[in-house]
Amino acid sequence: MKNYLQRMGRSLQLPVAVLPAAALLVGIGNWWASASNDIVAHFLQAGGNAVLSQLPLLFAVGLALGMSKDKDGAAALAGLVAFELPTNVLKPESVATLLNIKVATVNPAFGQIGNVFIGIISGLIAAALYNRFHETKLPMALSFFSGKRLVPILAALTMLLVSVALLIVWPPVYDALVTFGKFIVGLGAVGAGLYGFFNRLLIPTGLHQALNSVFWFDVAGINDIGKFLAHKGIKGVTGMYQAGFFPVMMFGLPAGAYAIYRNALPERKVETASLMMAGAFASFFTGVTEPLEFSFMFVAWPLYVLHAIFTGLSLAFAAFMHWTAGFAFSAGLVDYILSLKNPIANQPLMLILQGLVLAVIYYFGFDFAIKKFHLMTPGREPVTADDADDLAIATDADDDKYTRQAKQIYAALGGADNLTVVDNCTTRLRLQLADTSTINEAAIKHSGAAGINKLDDHNLQIIIGTEVQFVADALSHLKLTNAPITKTTTSNEAVATAPTATNITSGVTTDFYSVANGQYVDIESVDDDTFAKKMLGDGFAIDPADGTITAPVDGTVSTVFPTKHAIGFKTVELNGAPFEVLVQTDQPVHHGEVVAKADLAAIKAAGKATTMMVIITNMDAVNLMKFKMLTNQVKVSDEIMLVTTK
Repeated sequence: MKNYLQRMGRSLQLPVAVLPAAALLVGIGNWWASASNDIVAHFLQAGGNAVLSQLPLLFAVGLALGMSKDKDGAAALAGLVAFELPTNVLKPESVATLLNIKVATVNPAFGQIGNVFIGIISGLIAAALYNRFHETKLPMALSFFSGKRLVPILAALTMLLVSVALLIVWPPVYDALVTFGKFIVGLGAVGAGLYGFFNRLLIPTGLHQALNSVFWFDVAGINDIGKFLAHKGIKGVTGMYQAGFFPVMMFGLPAGAYAIYRNALPERKVETASLMMAGAFASFFTGVTEPLEFSFMFVAWPLYVLHAIFTGLSLAFAAFMHWTAGFAFSAGLVDYILSLKNPIANQPLMLILQGLVLAVIYYFGFDFAIKKFHLMTPGREPVTADDADDLAIATDADDDKYTRQAKQIYAALGGADNLTVVDNCTTRLRLQLADTSTINEAAIKHSGAAGINKLDDHNLQIIIGTEVQFVADALSHLKLTNAPITKTTTSNEAVATAPTATNITSGVTTDFYSVANGQYVDIESVDDDTFAKKMLGDGFAIDPADGTITAPVDGTVSTVFPTKHAIGFKTVELNGAPFEVLVQTDQPVHHGEVVAKADLAAIKAAGKATTMMVIITNMDAVNLMKFKMLTNQVKVSDEIMLVTTK
């Protein structure tokens, strides 16, 4: 039963996904109306309302399609037939004829027979009929109606019987739904708060969509979304089951994500930052909260309960203050902006103030709970050798570290059957897969990868570092030869591209100097997200005034990348042409010594940034980093940073 309801929740998202288009038309129409262009405004609003007025039908078709075994169009057609039959057979005029009474005396319930509730029932029945009968073979004389053609016919016959039952049971069912709706509405702000609380609690089960249907659509007479978008109802009341979500999704959850990041272990901060930043942006901009919520709802469920409580309080407070705004997709920035000009929105700008307060509550609430109860939020789990699976490819004695890493990644991706395209940029593998959901993320991270970025169902990025080309070449060879995956015992040694803390002498302090004359740039402000998010490590950047590049530290050149950028600046796509490297591997250098010459004009002509980055790739060995520059204008003789090892 639980699985069925979860499938139903996912299927409901299909018709709901149509709403943003309607909201966009209505929202732009509202903005246009404020400019006194009534013709264009009414045209756009009519287009949006044309979709909104057909929500019950969309639910019937969407559920029938989503709940069917193979998502076939015949199921959707059956859903259409299933919905149209009772809504026409049981409309007031038809009921008056059936019962031989006057239309004025027909139970008012039949005036609402074509609502979302009936649409959901119609869709579920149509899907069940499709799953049961879409392969049925009839006798030769009736063979034309066999299989999928049979399903809409059965849907019509079944819904005719259902209509007979609805003729009797629909009035009391409708009265019960309306009573429930009136009870919740009668609770005012408390009712809105209870709804918000249970809305979040039901997300892990997928049943929140069923609850949303009661409050957002015309199931129990509330229809909060429909009324708001049509700017009908009572100003300051319509939208009360939506407004409180904006402060949570735009401010509260991102602040909670920051608290999770701040409490991550030092060795896991890079991966945690990547996860939290992506989730926080999705929540703020679009109102999509699942990436954030699912990152902690199971591993730290008390924190999720706290989140549900905060959400309930937010909805209750917004409803109490009569601050309203609405959405068609979710409570993110896009829907918020579109709702500002809706005539029925009431003091929507106050939701920004509420959001700022809620951000403080979320941050300190999450931070306190994580520390007090030692919750295992993302980034707090210890790094162990068990993080990787035992799925790998047997390595040869003459394999270099890049080949070993490529083999681990290849196995974790699922081999040639799942890997379709291998490409790379400066620091990351850019892969196309048959299905990104089947990969073994723990094994990829165990290979020494700095981070993983799933773009969608088929595109994956794996952050390797400046030596990514060697790993990409080895991975391409494995795919080309269709190398088989073998179960082996995974070594406890991760294939890392940088030395670990065990190779470092404790308590050593090292001074880092500018690599060029020019402008100091904070590493978090550089254009490349890999460096800005510190996936490869922490450090600084210089926007050079000339092409002379010097060593930032006393030491030894460990690697000269084939594309001539082992010093930390990215030039893979330029094939090293603008650079003249003056040092070689294992050569000792002192800070200020010229190690390369760069043709800045050629780099800019190729459309590339000239920023030079100095990155400490073994941050697990660092105990303290202290920045010492006094001005943003620096010279090669200026000390930028002081680093002390653990």
